[in-house]
Amino acid sequence: MSDLFSAAGLERSAPRPLADRLRPKRLDEVVGQEHLVGPDGTISRMLRSGSLGSLIFWGPPGTGKTTVARLLATETKLHFEQISAIFSGVAELKKVFEAARGRRATGQGTLLFVDEIHRFNRAQQDSFLPVMEDGTIVLVGATTENPSFELNAALLSRAHVLTFRSLDEAAIGRLLERAEAELKRPLPLDEGARAALVRMADGDGRAAITLAEDVYRAADPGEVFDAATLAEVVQRRAPIYDKSQDGHYNLISALHKSVRGSDPDAALYYLARMLDGGEDPLFIARRVVRMAVEDIGLADPQALAVANAAKEAYDFLGSPEGELAIAQAVVYVATAPKSNAVYTAFKAAQRAAKEGGSLVPPKTILNAPTKLMATEGYGEGYLYDHDQPDAFSGQDYFPEAMGRRRFYEPVERGFEREIRKRLEWWARLRRERGGG
Repeated sequence: MSDLFSAAGLERSAPRPLADRLRPKRLDEVVGQEHLVGPDGTISRMLRSGSLGSLIFWGPPGTGKTTVARLLATETKLHFEQISAIFSGVAELKKVFEAARGRRATGQGTLLFVDEIHRFNRAQQDSFLPVMEDGTIVLVGATTENPSFELNAALLSRAHVLTFRSLDEAAIGRLLERAEAELKRPLPLDEGARAALVRMADGDGRAAITLAEDVYRAADPGEVFDAATLAEVVQRRAPIYDKSQDGHYNLISALHKSVRGSDPDAALYYLARMLDGGEDPLFIARRVVRMAVEDIGLADPQALAVANAAKEAYDFLGSPEGELAIAQAVVYVATAPKSNAVYTAFKAAQRAAKEGGSLVPPKTILNAPTKLMATEGYGEGYLYDHDQPDAFSGQDYFPEAMGRRRFYEPVERGFEREIRKRLEWWARLRRERGGG
């Protein structure tokens, strides 16, 4: 199997990016994915069993998905074919499948690597199914998006999903050491700058090597960069965060759960991550409003007011000044007493409403605007609560066929403690006055 350089029709003496020169030649050279290619890794076990089925590689950029696919083809002696869903359509797929059938007739199998496979539409994804089932190809699809949301259930049922992890600091460090060995000179960075470069890579091995190559190009002979100089030389690499995809959902989930868990420090961290990645502050502000009603509710009724005020303040001030108002609201809701009693009560009431159908309210509480309705008993026996002792009649307002139900159970935290006392008092009065 030819390498990328030969496949591109270039001589080996032509300039090659450092990332290509450092591309692993064996699976055991892949860093950061020991759970897949280590001695007891999933892929290693598959290879030892002699059976390789179709796979979906899911993970962030720069974690080795393409490299592992190429090495798998080498290990299994399959012809390696690579396409990108960004540039390929049905016509290209048909050509690839026909070529694979031709190779299969001569005894040569094909490993088809499809980069960005989630970019194919449903019909295009379905076109893989017959050639996967009859063994024409072994499909290896790569995606940065959650396969559960982006790929057909039929395709997923025929492939094993393997998760690639962002490279940790140790893995990035090993890549930098390989770069130094390849170029036969140390990276011109002091200790602080080297650590800063690792952070800039943000778990992306390819980005780490590219940053290192930029540093080598920029440094004069004998010059060693500190962290400040490094930032000026390579600029700042934007965090990996796609506000329309997984990064968006993962971080807002982390923010919400940090608030629910009463951890203002973690909540502020995820807020900063999202804003730094370019998230719409109004999207965050709307979610903070949701947190106020879902996880705090009446334990602190002021939380909703604070969250709404933060949204209005951002509308008024804009960025970056208005972001502080959102941060204040995040801290408020994170430190507020928590209760999901209203949330769970409303869900229970919704279920009861669906199950009960069109039950008629008791006639006692129905208005009687016409003589006929009055004759039918509408409004008969209704007690006006403000005229009753303690402004409470104790009547039952549920449909007679349903009976009394209890949905709202306030907690013994925050303002709901007072609400609980009030409800218990009304329940006692209701029993005393025969309201059930």
